[in-house]
Amino acid sequence: MKDALQQFGFSALVVDDEPGMRTILNKALSKKLTQVETASSLEEAEALRKRNHFDLLIVDINLPGRSGIDWHEAFNDESRRSDIIFMTGFAELETAIKALRAGASDFILKPFNLEQMLQSVQRCLDKRMMERRNVALQRDVARSFPVDIIGTAPKTEAMREMIARLAPSPAAVLIEGESGTGKELVARALHSLSARSGPFVPLNCGAIAPELLESELFGHVSGAFTGARKSKDGLFRVADKGTLFLDEIGEMPLSMQASLLRTLEQQTIRPVGAEREVNVDVRIVAATNRSLQEEVEAGRFRKDLFYRLNVLSVELPPLRERIEDIGLLLNHFSEVLSRDMGLKPVVWSDAEIFAMQQYDWPGNIRELKNTVERAVLLGKPDLGHWLGEQPSQAISHSLESQPDSLTDGGYPLGWALKDVERAHIEKVVAANEGNKSAAARQLGVARKTLERKFKDWLYE
Repeated sequence: MKDALQQFGFSALVVDDEPGMRTILNKALSKKLTQVETASSLEEAEALRKRNHFDLLIVDINLPGRSGIDWHEAFNDESRRSDIIFMTGFAELETAIKALRAGASDFILKPFNLEQMLQSVQRCLDKRMMERRNVALQRDVARSFPVDIIGTAPKTEAMREMIARLAPSPAAVLIEGESGTGKELVARALHSLSARSGPFVPLNCGAIAPELLESELFGHVSGAFTGARKSKDGLFRVADKGTLFLDEIGEMPLSMQASLLRTLEQQTIRPVGAEREVNVDVRIVAATNRSLQEEVEAGRFRKDLFYRLNVLSVELPPLRERIEDIGLLLNHFSEVLSRDMGLKPVVWSDAEIFAMQQYDWPGNIRELKNTVERAVLLGKPDLGHWLGEQPSQAISHSLESQPDSLTDGGYPLGWALKDVERAHIEKVVAANEGNKSAAARQLGVARKTLERKFKDWLYE
């Protein structure tokens, strides 16, 4: 079983003039770290450090020429900051103080037990790992919403079962569906139900300038390009042993598609400006609101990358195909958003839910959530403000679609008089194409009376 340290792509540079010590540490650390280099002098070590970024420097203090404590180029270089473990065969207080001032994370006396060194390495890299996780958390825009897929519609149940089947696999997953159908939520569910120990890291490919996307994904070393004053871990390293969610993958430039394909095939990355590749273990979940097959045929997306991403696929249904979930989603968003804002939850009547189920929701769940957010902040407006039609039309259309339940007079015998009145008014309004003034004249009542009745029905 691989050591936990090796799971996160860490690297170390050992600097010691004793060949035996270099060999021992190289052999021991290579079992645990992704990359280990050795050097016999500060000059050789500095040349290696300029070409590669190292998470950890293990340096002997007593080196020929310059003391290890005098390696100021490395210890003062904020753009390539590394943790430092000093080794020495001389236990002098002054030396220890100088080592701490140089930024030492630990100070180990020779001869030492190998386990002592490995424990020191573990402590240093645990700190590094927490730094990477913090980067991932800063990118995590999940807010307080749970990963659970809300709904009981048949297509929602089928989607939930598909996620459960695909989650344990390490293979790439392609999520397709209209904008606003919850692709990132599904990606999070795939990660949450998997056994992967690393973080979930999202990236919207369409929100990053093409010239910056390579650095964002693969990282860069200091000086790799204008403005690169510090080395930076790319999102592949941040997401190591976890899941990298590439939203709007269809927006990725063709040149970057080739680099991504190579990474998926070889499981290695090369930071911009670096000479060496780094091993990574990342599961890719990609999403698009386009048909990637059509993009391939149009020459805008690589066919080989499409096949690599489309190993497993999930097709998300639009909200109009799972209208049974609208009531649950309304109540869920109302509860969560009102709690986040410290406001009173909005209560939705059956009539409002019913009317909303007649709407197509072109913006899908995102549009529904935005509607609830406005209602929590501003109060519920007339349904026509949301749906582009009067609620009476939506309800009337539904009544007209059930003629078998009506008597010859047009209304069920079990209806109360107020229900008949409401249905008749709604039909007259619908017949006048939503024009309430014309409907009021036809009914022989004032428009204000009609408006009052609709308002009462909306909140009863």
